[in-house]
Amino acid sequence: MNLLKSILKYVVLLFLLLNVQLGFAAGENNKAAGATEFDVREAILEHLADSYEWHIITIGQKHISIPLLVIIRSQESGWHIFLSSKFYHGHDEYKGFYIAQEGNYKGKIVEKKPSGEEIRPFDISITKNAFSLLLNSAILIGLIMYVANWYKKKNQNKDYKTPKGFIALMEIFIMNINDDLIKPCVGKDYKKFAPYLLTVFFFIFFNNIMGLVPIFPEGANVTGNIAVTLVLALFTFVIVNFYGTKEYWREIFWPDVPVWLKVPIPIIPVIEVVGIFTKPFALMIRLFANILAGHSILLGLTFLIFVTVQLGPLINSSMTVVSVILSVFISFVEILVAYIQAYVFTMLSAVFIGLARVEGHHQH
Repeated sequence: MNLLKSILKYVVLLFLLLNVQLGFAAGENNKAAGATEFDVREAILEHLADSYEWHIITIGQKHISIPLLVIIRSQESGWHIFLSSKFYHGHDEYKGFYIAQEGNYKGKIVEKKPSGEEIRPFDISITKNAFSLLLNSAILIGLIMYVANWYKKKNQNKDYKTPKGFIALMEIFIMNINDDLIKPCVGKDYKKFAPYLLTVFFFIFFNNIMGLVPIFPEGANVTGNIAVTLVLALFTFVIVNFYGTKEYWREIFWPDVPVWLKVPIPIIPVIEVVGIFTKPFALMIRLFANILAGHSILLGLTFLIFVTVQLGPLINSSMTVVSVILSVFISFVEILVAYIQAYVFTMLSAVFIGLARVEGHHQH
């Protein structure tokens, strides 16, 4: 009961901090634009998008943000490394580079050719999502190494007792995923793929949870970025097809169906080949869409407060109460979704690997 109360207080506190940050940002955006209505769509997209700085809060005309490292290579002038503060929140130009405010490259660093054409330089900058990805990965590696070191010392010293606290929690997670998911889905040689699948699970779950923390240095939309989910899906795609057995490939190019479905028009083989690519595509879209939708709903409920400001204090105060209650509820749902999405991605990856490890009937 005490643990539940502590979690509830933590979620409410984080939500209030999120409201304060979004409130300042929303008010400043409306003032700067001279708008009479708050643009919810634009505000949500702005907070979900990647950026070259980490915006903390806006007070009056003063923007408080942390500049990040810009690393770009121009076709004309070569490599450039500098802090994003040179752009002064995206409104200044520096050495011919600037952040596009509209068009196909909106929000990205661009430069202009002598002809006037706007082009993108080669960009490997440490953006908000990239910084959060590196930070979360470093923290996760540290936590896993801490647990591994504890078990290493336990094996060397028999006086170590049963794990408690964080170690016990991690053991529950690891054994649950390994024994109840990876082992039955992959099959007899599951140990070969367990390290990858466990890494995928904890990577997605940890980044999902950190994405719900609305204060620096967390809160970035990492797993809601399609580039991140694309890379994760590509790893599964490579492992599935690289470790596929001869029987797996035979079932793709010469499946056990009537000959007229294979010759002269290879109907079923074509479907099977397409299936090779639709599986990782489904992994990519499922994770991306669910996390992005969750963040969008949470932001939308929060912005109810600012949308109803002009409807009067009575309606605004009532909608504020509704917004807080619904947002706290959705925050708890998002914690559950963070686990479910990591579990589903890992489970489907394990199933695809298990299907690729199929053996011929004579080998059973």
